[in-house]
Amino acid sequence: MPELFSLPGRYVHLEPMEMDHVGELMAAAAGDRSTFAFTHVPSTLETMAVYVTRAIEARGLGQHYPFVTRDIRTGRIVGATRFYDMTPWDWSTGPAKANQRHGRPDTVRIGATWLAASAQRSPINSEAKLLMLTHAFETWGVWAVRFETDERNSRSRQAIERLGCQLDGILRAERPAADGTVRNTATFSMLADEWPVHRHRLVDHPTSG
Repeated sequence: MPELFSLPGRYVHLEPMEMDHVGELMAAAAGDRSTFAFTHVPSTLETMAVYVTRAIEARGLGQHYPFVTRDIRTGRIVGATRFYDMTPWDWSTGPAKANQRHGRPDTVRIGATWLAASAQRSPINSEAKLLMLTHAFETWGVWAVRFETDERNSRSRQAIERLGCQLDGILRAERPAADGTVRNTATFSMLADEWPVHRHRLVDHPTSG
């Protein structure tokens, strides 16, 4: 089990996901679900419990690090997000053995993000991404942070691009989509040497989304 940590901000507090959060997550997911067309968001208490259980199990295996997204203003949980594919590279057989990590990833993905309709188009999502990018680049020291979304999800793609990420390409027929079709996945990334300029922009000129 990795050491648990939270990421507090001005508008949002990202807390490690626990079974105690099932009810609050279900309340956040139970309102207007029209924006969940391209995102897997449980729709019943039973499926939310399975969702949380699997997220915690993946954290225990070092594969994912899931958060609940708490609105500091109201104190309510308004969604979830996570780190995943936290990948340490094997540097041991090359000339750069000093780059070998010890308990830290070389690359990571940010995703599985959803927000209640009431929290969308607010500073919550952009600040959450800023907190996660800061942790990935400045605490873990990763070489790249990657994002994935359904190719059709223009709103998500625009939000990722506003962070400063670049489109790497489209993976065709990459996985089942949330609407039961086969998904093409748009993949984006930000590199470590690109982070400082984007960090400065995101801190000084935060966006909603």
